[in-house]
Amino acid sequence: MKRVYNPPSPYIPYNVEWVEEPPEVALTVYEEKVGSIVTKNESPDVPFRFGINPYRGCFHGCIYCYARPTHQYIDFGAGTDFERKLVVKMNAAERLREHFLKRSWKGETVVFSGVTDCYQPLEACYGITRQCLEVCLEFRNPVAIITKAALIQRDRDLLCELREKANARVFISIPFIDKQMARKVEPYAPSPEARLRTVAALAEVGIPVGVSLAPTIPGLNDSQIPQVLERAYEAGARRAFMTLLRLPAEVKEVFLSGIEEKFPTRSQKILHQIGELRGGKLNQSEFGNRMRGSGSRWEALEWLFDSTCKRLGMNVGEADQEEQTKTFRRPSRQMSLLEL
Repeated sequence: MKRVYNPPSPYIPYNVEWVEEPPEVALTVYEEKVGSIVTKNESPDVPFRFGINPYRGCFHGCIYCYARPTHQYIDFGAGTDFERKLVVKMNAAERLREHFLKRSWKGETVVFSGVTDCYQPLEACYGITRQCLEVCLEFRNPVAIITKAALIQRDRDLLCELREKANARVFISIPFIDKQMARKVEPYAPSPEARLRTVAALAEVGIPVGVSLAPTIPGLNDSQIPQVLERAYEAGARRAFMTLLRLPAEVKEVFLSGIEEKFPTRSQKILHQIGELRGGKLNQSEFGNRMRGSGSRWEALEWLFDSTCKRLGMNVGEADQEEQTKTFRRPSRQMSLLEL
């Protein structure tokens, strides 16, 4: 990896302003060339097979992020390194095009991003996510996006075209509706209100948009489930999903430290209620159980989520995955000339 001592200024190609107060975080950026960009998921806990992550690490600094241990694969730490030492995959679009040209690729939906946010602030100056979306449009490959960032509004034109020629859908992650609580847990992410405005901006131009209540943290944000769903529906979201907090490996240490500091009077209550949903443990590592809980309390949370969605009319009908894959095609020189 090549360290970047002066990252490119986002003010050169775009007019950019902070949505909230500028964070006081020492940032180091690295650039790398990767051998591949599409990852295949084998876990039954995750509802997609193929994903793309244009960046390593995430500026948002969420204390609950299950992806923190992935930073250790490149000899960085899972704590402050994860949010302060960020890696840009400079040739991601090139590798994606190569992947789509393989005869083994059948045009399945590609998810941005299963690990770190593809629209974190670095995207404003590097544009790696947009480059990859342009490749998806070239091949008419369906995409799905999960993000917290308002920056996705920059690409509404591209997402609309993808929606017309293939399929594109977006989920905005809003686990909290309480701004003060969200700021303590997701210190450098946009506020819940900014994310709701993003939902509205996408829905306004016809992009299918949903809301992700991930993670649900018992004793902290579980009581906010109905309000998140109601506000998201008012903004234009028509789909939603919920997952339970995961605390694998070093994530547990970061999370415990964070809630003890930010919520000293309720930290023990939170840990106790997590244990209630995990059979007395703080984490379940078995496939099939990592994203959900068990027992009567978890069943009550699922009922609250499902009944609120039903009342609002969310999650009605499912996208036809088979139809989505039929849009994929490898552009030939003749086809390119015909489209001119």
